[in-house]
Formats: sequence, structure tokens, C-alpha cells
Amino acid sequence: MKTAVTTLTRAAAALHFADQMALVAVPILAALVFEATAQTIGLLVACQSLAHLLGSLPFGLLVDRHDLRRLALVSVGVSVVGAAGAAAGIAFETLLLFGASITLAGFGVVLFGLSALSILPRAEPVSALAAANARIELPRAFNAFLVPLAVGVIATGDSALWLFPLAVLVLIWGMQQLRGLPYFEARKLTEQLSLIKQLRDGVHFVAGHSLLLSVALCAIFWNFAFAALLVAMVPAVQTLFEAPAGAFGIAMAFLGLGGFLGTWTIRRIGAWVRPNIVLLFGPGSSALAMIVVYTAAQAQAIVPLYIGFFFVGFGPAMWLIAQNSLRQVVAPPQMLGRINAVIQTAIYGVRPIGALVAGTVVGALGPQVGLALALAAFALSFAACLFSGLRRVTSFAALAGEAA
Repeated sequence: MKTAVTTLTRAAAALHFADQMALVAVPILAALVFEATAQTIGLLVACQSLAHLLGSLPFGLLVDRHDLRRLALVSVGVSVVGAAGAAAGIAFETLLLFGASITLAGFGVVLFGLSALSILPRAEPVSALAAANARIELPRAFNAFLVPLAVGVIATGDSALWLFPLAVLVLIWGMQQLRGLPYFEARKLTEQLSLIKQLRDGVHFVAGHSLLLSVALCAIFWNFAFAALLVAMVPAVQTLFEAPAGAFGIAMAFLGLGGFLGTWTIRRIGAWVRPNIVLLFGPGSSALAMIVVYTAAQAQAIVPLYIGFFFVGFGPAMWLIAQNSLRQVVAPPQMLGRINAVIQTAIYGVRPIGALVAGTVVGALGPQVGLALALAAFALSFAACLFSGLRRVTSFAALAGEAA
């Protein structure tokens, strides 16, 4: 009999396949199909991330109030429609339809992520949360390696026509898997509160909790940096490294490989490694890796670029799982959806801002300055963790006792 974690893992594999297809394909296809400028690439990357900025908070309310199984099914259905629209936008070379569809598909990813984060604490004990979080992250990490590698190798104007139709088929398979997900009753609120009051309570809880606030600040700077890196890399590959655009896809494959191995590693060692080590290692390794990327661009050396991208993926994958477990442990169960939504907004909602800022910077000053912008933001992300209470988190079990 399939467990909730097994079912979510299979559905996550489909959803993250399509999401990674979009993440890597959008900058490449923007250049190949639409002959986009750096500013337009930044706008398209922002479209993909915009769903996290607009959808996280309202979807957090839905997760706290409605049937989680139904929400998970709806989330994948939304991504199906978005991927189909993106395919149509490419086929008809309609940039507006392409951007809008990428945004719609992103809404599905947001809703699925929030639903899964709320399902796991109801399906697994605290002692098994870290392993469960790692398990449903493995498909994302594996796709983050495999999909960019494939896109980087085969990306041409002709192959672009079938990338998103393939994503549609995989997503439909994912919906079929979710039919086996158990039902989880919607939590009954003890009092009727306005939507604004519920959202405000979630924001206030995160802002007033030193650990969650530190996680949010780290995520804000890291994802600003990551979006800036995505926007700067395609023109950097072409002008600084003097390599074909497909080299960006290969670099993203190394990032995905790092993420996969980081997820695999934390699943194996998470039970006995202190959380504070992981919570500091993730952003710290990103900052060091970005130094490698920046110097590789100056030296026009492609191999160090791939090594740097590997470590941009490795440490943060471990950090992501650790902070997911931290959220699930310290958040009141009746507010978990809203609290996750606030953190998700911080994690991904800042990406459109980073993409737009980086697009402007790269267009005006060049890709090397865009890489410097990403490096500065990665360093701030590490500082947000280093100078916070996260360095004193030695046990999730102890945190659970304090929260109780």
C-alpha cells in the first residue's frame, strides 16, 4: 500500500520535472526562439517566479482551511494548463502567452509545495520528518540535474517545440499518482477570523520568531542572488566565456547534480548531524561557490564555472530540507499553512525582484557586474544565518519540546 510520502514523492517527480524544464528552458528559449534581450530574459524569469510572490499567502490560507488531497490534485492540474499554454506560446512565437503561461504553471508549483509541507507533519512523526522532507525533495533535486543536462545538450529552436508538450504528459501522469493520496480532514478553526487577520497572524508569528525570521532573511538574500545569477549567466556564457548558450544548461545540470547529492546526503546523515551545521553550511557554501563562478568568468574558464554551480546546489539543498523541518517543528499546527506561505514568499517571491534588477544591471553594465551583484547577495544570505540564533539549533526534538 502506498503511503502519503510515497504518493507525494511520485507526484513531486512529475511536477518538478515540468518546473525544472521551465526554469532552464525559459532563458534559453527566450534567446533561441524570441531573440530576447537581457531585460526581456529578466522579465521572463520574473514571470516564472511571480507566482510565488502572488500565490503563497492566499494559498497558505487555503491549505489551513481545506482538504489537502484536493488541493494537491488541483495544483498539478493548474501546472498542466500552464505547461500547455507555454507550448502554444512557443509554437506561435507569442511572447505574452508564453510569459503568462509560465506564471500560471508556477501557481501550481506553489500550491503543491504548501500542500505537501502541511501533509507531512500529519503523516509522519517528528523523528521521521527530516527523512520524509528529504524524500520528497529527491525528485526535485534529481530533475534539477537531469533536465538541465538534457536541455543544455539538445536545446535548439526546433527541439523547443516539444519540450513543454512533454512536460504536459508527465504532469498528467503525476495527477494520476495523486489519486492514491489519503484524505486529510480540513482543520476546524476555533474562531472565525477575517482573511486579512489570518494572514497578519502568520506574518506576525514569523516576524516575532527569531529562528523563522532568520530563515526568511537568509532566503530573501539567497533567492535574490539566485535570480540575478540566472539572468546574468546566459549573456555571461555567450560574451565572457564565449561558449554556446547550451553551456548554461550544462551549468544548471551541475547545480542540479549538487542539489541531488546534497539531498541524498542529508537524508543519510540528517538524523545525527546537528541542524545548526547544515543551516550555516548551506548559505556559506553558496557564497564561496559564487566567488569561484565570478573568478571563472574573469578567467574565461568553463570548468570552474561548472564546479561553482555544483556547490551552489549542494549546500542549499541540505539547508532547504533542514529549514523545512524547523518550520514544521516550531509552527503551531493550525497556522502551518500560513507560516509556510510567509516563508515561501520570502524564499521565492523575491526572485522576480532579483530578476528584474539583474536584467536592468546586466543590460546597462554588462554580465560581469550582474555576477558581482549575485555574489554580494549570496554573502548577505550567509551573514543572515551566521549572526542569528540558527547557529545554536542543535536538535529538532528540543525545539519541538519548546514549541509544545
